[in-house]
Amino acid sequence: MFVLILGLALWVAAHVFKRVAPAKRASLGEAFKGRIALILFLSVALMIVGYRMADTIHLWGRPGWTTPVNNILMVLALYFTTPGPKKGVLFHNMRHPMLFGFMLWVVAHLLVNGDLASLILFGGLGLWAVTQLTMINRAEPEFTGNPKGSIAKDGMFFGISILLVGVIGYIHTLFGLTPFGG
Repeated sequence: MFVLILGLALWVAAHVFKRVAPAKRASLGEAFKGRIALILFLSVALMIVGYRMADTIHLWGRPGWTTPVNNILMVLALYFTTPGPKKGVLFHNMRHPMLFGFMLWVVAHLLVNGDLASLILFGGLGLWAVTQLTMINRAEPEFTGNPKGSIAKDGMFFGISILLVGVIGYIHTLFGLTPFGG
């Protein structure tokens, strides 16, 4: 679990650094963004390796209804993390669509993974997303919205999201997981 928690801690630290120490972050300049990207890459790698290494300690079961709900939530989560909400009509005034999508991703994964490592990983990332959302709103209270786009953009990004759920689900099956039931 140590590797998983270390990856999670690096992820949180890299993301909140800008909000907690804005003057220090600004003094490091644009070149520092590359280092942050490397830290984030390392954090994701550590989370994946740590999650795969963790012993399975079951906390709750996986009822059959959670699989289709998970897949619907994943389509929505991916849609909200695309440019769709900012370029379409349906959610163009939503302030944090990517963080909202991330939170849907967390809920979807907690529905179908009832073990301790999943609770630490997805629960920790969910807490980070809520904290990040709060920190951004406090630092930047004004939000005027995005220009209204077209319903065609909403449809295009929704279609892409469905396709991505299929591709990501297939990749999950390569690791022995069953995102579509079975």
